[in-house]
Amino acid sequence: MFLASRRRLRAEVLIVLGLSLGQSAVYSVVQLFDKMTRAPLADATSTLNRSQSTREYFDLTYQLLDIVFALVPVALVFYFLSTHVQANRNGDSGSAFARLGFNFARPGKDLLQGLGLAALIGIPSLGLYAAGRALGITTAIVPSGLDAYWWTVPVLILSAMRHAIVEEVIVVGYLMDRFGKFGWSMPVAIVVSAVLRGSYHLYQGFGPFIGNVVMGLVFAWIYTKTKRVMPLVIAHALLDIVAFVGFSLFGKAMGLG
Repeated sequence: MFLASRRRLRAEVLIVLGLSLGQSAVYSVVQLFDKMTRAPLADATSTLNRSQSTREYFDLTYQLLDIVFALVPVALVFYFLSTHVQANRNGDSGSAFARLGFNFARPGKDLLQGLGLAALIGIPSLGLYAAGRALGITTAIVPSGLDAYWWTVPVLILSAMRHAIVEEVIVVGYLMDRFGKFGWSMPVAIVVSAVLRGSYHLYQGFGPFIGNVVMGLVFAWIYTKTKRVMPLVIAHALLDIVAFVGFSLFGKAMGLG
């Protein structure tokens, strides 16, 4: 029964990753090789938040649909976790949201921790990006390729929140929970989670891969201490909002993009 349960959990994890960030990691590796075989990485560009139509309201529709459907694997994660809670009343307790700390049980503390993490990760990331560009191992990154419409900034904020929720809930909260049930040691679980985070950023080059692995190590370690993904979601969302919205508003004025 125990082995069957473990096999079921492995299949569950593969399904979740195949529908979300595992799929992104595979595409990211292929895109990296594509860029490397075309020209030096320093000459390549990685554009985030691309425009999907030259027609304003169709572009808006596509952007919102992307955000909504990207969150479906997160819903699947909470469904799996809730099902597991119901099937193991003597083990796990509380709701799936409470188990991962994805709730508003302590808003003030979560916000302060999120702000601190954003500063801890964000400032060194700028130096790592500059170093990666100088070494030729990082592509030029354009955080926003959207045209300037009235909805551009709100959509970029929603996009940042989407990335934060998907990555922190799945790569940290969910996978750390499942890795523990696989019998993996905590250090191994942290490293695998961090490497996965880095792998789906490889399309941006090796610098972002390294930076995101480090971020993943820090975030996963903090999660093992707090058992809450909400501070991680807040920190990640803040980092992406600053990058996406800041570039959209001031990028051209600063000679970027």
